[in-house]
Amino acid sequence: MAKAKSKPRGGPKGMKANDRRGGKKKVSILAQEKIEYVDWKDANLLRRFMSERAKIRARRVTGNDTQQQKLVADAIKVAREMALIPYANRVTNQSRSRDRGERGRADGPAPRPSGPPPGSDEEGEGAEGEATEVDTTEIEGVTIDGEAATVADAVSEEAEA
Repeated sequence: MAKAKSKPRGGPKGMKANDRRGGKKKVSILAQEKIEYVDWKDANLLRRFMSERAKIRARRVTGNDTQQQKLVADAIKVAREMALIPYANRVTNQSRSRDRGERGRADGPAPRPSGPPPGSDEEGEGAEGEATEVDTTEIEGVTIDGEAATVADAVSEEAEA
């Protein structure tokens, strides 16, 4: 059986694998600073391996090898659990575009509240427990005093008049 000659793999002679990918290999932060143990309590170090939206950066971005990436990912997950670093960061866009239509409230003054906030115990009593004046409002023949008035009451009042 004759052995077939295999073609040399890769590019032309003298070309290294890194040249094909477009540059030299990224060096890990852990290797640069000679860090052997990735501590989950070191939030500043772990933030260097996270994007601005709090996602774990990929190995090709950070330059970590497989084992380092596993240690970093596990440390980030524990630090998230202990609330040292966030699960997600909200990124807001400062520029406002009017091309896509208005999504928010129209420009102008803020809306005025129509009554007391829910849960307040203000039912015609002042601070000392004495009765206060009740505003009376008339809308299309319906008189609304401090208590809720029904339309039937308004109709009966008009019939009497």
